[in-house]
Amino acid sequence: MTALAALLARRIAATGPISLAEFMAECLMHPEHGYYSTRDPFGAAGDFTTAPEISQMFGELLGLWLAQVWLDRGAPAPFTLAELGPGRGTLMADALRACRAVPGFLDAARLHLVETSPSLRARQREVLAGHDVTWVERVEALPEAPLFLIANEFFDALPIRQFQRDADGWRERQVALLGGALGFGLTAPMPVAALSHRLADTRPGDIIEICPAAEAIVTTIAQRIAAHGGAALIVDYGGWRSLGDTVQALRAHRPEPVLSHPGAADLTAHVDFEALARAAAAAGVAVAPLTPQGVFLERLGIAARAEVLARNLAGAARDAHVAAHRRLTHPQEMGTLFQTLALTGRGSPPPPGFDL
Repeated sequence: MTALAALLARRIAATGPISLAEFMAECLMHPEHGYYSTRDPFGAAGDFTTAPEISQMFGELLGLWLAQVWLDRGAPAPFTLAELGPGRGTLMADALRACRAVPGFLDAARLHLVETSPSLRARQREVLAGHDVTWVERVEALPEAPLFLIANEFFDALPIRQFQRDADGWRERQVALLGGALGFGLTAPMPVAALSHRLADTRPGDIIEICPAAEAIVTTIAQRIAAHGGAALIVDYGGWRSLGDTVQALRAHRPEPVLSHPGAADLTAHVDFEALARAAAAAGVAVAPLTPQGVFLERLGIAARAEVLARNLAGAARDAHVAAHRRLTHPQEMGTLFQTLALTGRGSPPPPGFDL
């Protein structure tokens, strides 16, 4: 039993079961035992590998996407360049390098990283040495200014609540003590206003996930864009509408039971892009059609960029480069599992990579 598991067991014994959202929040961000609070989880030595760590092409293309939407919106200066959950800082470092070729972009950018983990902030400071960076813990702390924002694999790590359909309403899934160990239980049936629209397309026993934090964050981003201009790009794994249990734990690049090592494994859930799009539209912005990552990157020119980089490679290095291109774009790898969603001001030019 991990230290956090013992702590949670004592808490549940004293005060009763906790929601899955509370469990995830403690596992990921507990100040002493939380997953992101205590380690660098990225890369071969960590628990998972994200797209920026696979190839520099990912960050380069996303950076140039930001530069193009900035130009298309009149090149406002100054503007806030932001990333949510920037990991090691690899994506932003690649993006900034690519954007050096865009006149005025870096001079006008005011770089803000939304990061709560002290260990990851330290790594980002190293990787982005030479750049003027402001760190904030919440998206609400971003300046009131034109906003150009990236969020790659950020929303999948936000705590979610799970509800199981019941003939008389919904039962919320909870973490309880079963025989002295952490286990899953259900509340009594209850109405859930946020799920009233899902009664028509679900059956008893179906599980629906909601992420109130994600909708609140997207609302804040959309309100800034509606008020000051800008654009946002969200890249994550998930689908258009939540259905089923998608919470998973990953440790040492391998899946494991969600409750087995609290605080020592990464916990994620599929992103419900429909909920994000609804929240953004309600806040006054235009939402581009959900587009698979592979299609999006190909439209941005990743094949041409891959060809240029391959000219200087041979042997194992070239093979790894080709494999990285495939991993990012192929439908059987990250190309379809990961989706992209863009938010822009209403009436502004369509964002690159999206078929409007």
